[in-house]
Amino acid sequence: MRPTDFACHLTNYLSKYLPGQLGVSSNTVKSYRDAFSLFLRYCKAEKRLPPERLYLKDLTRDTVEGFLAWLETERNCSISTRNQRLSAMHAFCKYLQYECPEAMKQFQDVLSIPSKKKPTKAFDYLTLEGVQAILAQPDQSTRNGFRDLVLLALMYDSGARVQEISDLTVSSLRLEEPATIKLTGKGGKTRIVPLMSRTADLLQKYLECFKCSNTPADAQPLFYNRKREKLTRSGISFILDKYAEMARGTLPNAIPTKVTPHTFRHSKAMHLLQSGVNLVYIRDVLGHSDIKTTEIYARADTDMKRKALINANHPEIQSKTPTWQKNSDLLEWLQTLGQ
Repeated sequence: MRPTDFACHLTNYLSKYLPGQLGVSSNTVKSYRDAFSLFLRYCKAEKRLPPERLYLKDLTRDTVEGFLAWLETERNCSISTRNQRLSAMHAFCKYLQYECPEAMKQFQDVLSIPSKKKPTKAFDYLTLEGVQAILAQPDQSTRNGFRDLVLLALMYDSGARVQEISDLTVSSLRLEEPATIKLTGKGGKTRIVPLMSRTADLLQKYLECFKCSNTPADAQPLFYNRKREKLTRSGISFILDKYAEMARGTLPNAIPTKVTPHTFRHSKAMHLLQSGVNLVYIRDVLGHSDIKTTEIYARADTDMKRKALINANHPEIQSKTPTWQKNSDLLEWLQTLGQ
């Protein structure tokens, strides 16, 4: 049986175009692959179209909209997940416009499907006391306890994403003054983040304790498990969750119900902002491509807003009575407007 045009284009898109020509990360390819795996399941279950009978002509706006509705109703996916799957469909249709220009109108109809608006959720972040409480939990007298302390300290100090921490190698470190770490984020973009001297000292001791060689040619994982394989995202989350639960017993009001690696990232950004660091620098530390993403921290800091409002209420302004309040005729006229 000959493969369909949909199968040919999708295979080339995922295996050659994305990693080869666009150079996207393996995580992005996996995300797109998962989106189309679900799309194939939807077509088979709801449209009676098994993968071997699915053609490009079936990739219509109605089909994609039905798929998005199916994700929300049948699989109970969140709006964020729905929008993520739609992004994968959009990216594929942009690619198909150049591969099959005769069907450009069909693909542009899919591209016109908008993302669904979602309510903005307040994110959790830790106070400095909360971070200190968590970092105080690992038992430094044990090998794993010391590793966990260094891991958590670095995750907070660098504001890195959990995948960026997982992907770190020994060669990512520069511990000479000024100490820095090279992080590789979304889209393979790298950035250099400065480290506090305390974190650099911990890393130096960690390299000595775990007999890691800090040379450019050394590509071994910085944090690894018993099999000397790099810690996974779930493994790092498990470590943080364990110590957050322990800290919650000693400082319950300072530790949110759920603490994730991204909570540490949010916390670092908020603490930098509260210390007066410019948003542009915070953007560069976090690796955001658009400063609008970084602005969520400024909007979230209600304490800073309260202080700004207090400072704006100058006594000399409050003591002055507006001149229109002294005009009795004008006041009488204004009062008649509500009658």
